[in-house]
Amino acid sequence: MSSAFAVTSAAPLKPNSVIGIIGGGQLGRMSALAAARLGYRCHILTDNAESPAAQVAASITLGAHDDPAALRAFADRVDVVTFEFENISASGLDLLASLRPVRPSGAILRISQDRLAEKHMLTEASVAVAPFHPVADHAALETAAQTLGLPLVLKTTRLGYDGHGQAVIREEAALEPAFARLQPHPLIAERLVDFACELSVMVARGMDGAVVAYDAVQNHHRDHILDLTLAPAPVTPVVALAARALAVRIANHLELVGLLGVELFLDADAALLVNEIAPRPHNSGHWTLDACPVSQFEMHIRAVAGLPLPAAVRHSDAVMKNLLGLQALELWPEILRSEWLLGHLYGKTQARPGRKMGHVTRLFARGALPGPLGIRDAMAPLPIALPGCEFEAGQDSFS
Repeated sequence: MSSAFAVTSAAPLKPNSVIGIIGGGQLGRMSALAAARLGYRCHILTDNAESPAAQVAASITLGAHDDPAALRAFADRVDVVTFEFENISASGLDLLASLRPVRPSGAILRISQDRLAEKHMLTEASVAVAPFHPVADHAALETAAQTLGLPLVLKTTRLGYDGHGQAVIREEAALEPAFARLQPHPLIAERLVDFACELSVMVARGMDGAVVAYDAVQNHHRDHILDLTLAPAPVTPVVALAARALAVRIANHLELVGLLGVELFLDADAALLVNEIAPRPHNSGHWTLDACPVSQFEMHIRAVAGLPLPAAVRHSDAVMKNLLGLQALELWPEILRSEWLLGHLYGKTQARPGRKMGHVTRLFARGALPGPLGIRDAMAPLPIALPGCEFEAGQDSFS
């Protein structure tokens, strides 16, 4: 692996050191709370003084992640830098790296920001991905359709999230309109995977090269947004171990220092294909807050701070459900009255449709994760939609 990814060894951060987090969202919020448990203070770079992370941080710098003056002021007040979302300025991160350690590295951030670079990296790491083709112009679009066949997925290489920036193409007539609609160019075309389920694994790697990976989980989406995560994934032990092994291979290949979310498809032939990576805490890892001695957020902080990484074990099985839009506010009183539902609100002041306002976790004894009907009953009053367990008509109005 190129030395561009290497991070110089250093002693662990001392208690009361300041960890700088770029971004004020809920991932920064939960990371800051985990850091406080370990005796660290967090300083947030955000453009919103009322953002979820700013509400719980020790201090903030109010400014943009691409403003050199704000970045320098931020760097002056922290001992190490990390980030809670990928769509930040890579050149801004380069400036910070000249002033303070940045973990994960800017090189890893650049890969995660570009789907084509990500596919090439995964291929170099001998990790299977769906067949793909770069689409820079109309001629490349025709070549992609001929090479991959239909149906295919056309995606922006940058700035896509929660289903934005992509289109499923099932007939040739839809190619040109999708190419014109999706911005920015270039795009990437991927063969549409006939998958049995979607999985993810959270993996952490420390400054000493130690790597730990949480159990693989199964994810269910609605309208391209994560709705439900089942931990552990109800797959065979062979598949579960293989998913973790792939995540570890990627973390080592990148020489990661920090946390990485790895999203995978299990296809109809029981083969695993890696879809994408995210070098930060991940929505599908929220279950670890309640079901593990050390959550994904604490593991991330430990790696960034140079602390030892304990085993990424769980003491319970879990189901995590996102609360979107008005659902959080309308159902919150009932969630609080429940003996078993563990609710987390993010402190957002505006509930827009599809916006992640919080999440709820339900724990089960280890090895006792129920089937779809049991999950539906255990998660009441939340509306649950799983294969073989569709909720009643009218209940989906919360999403």
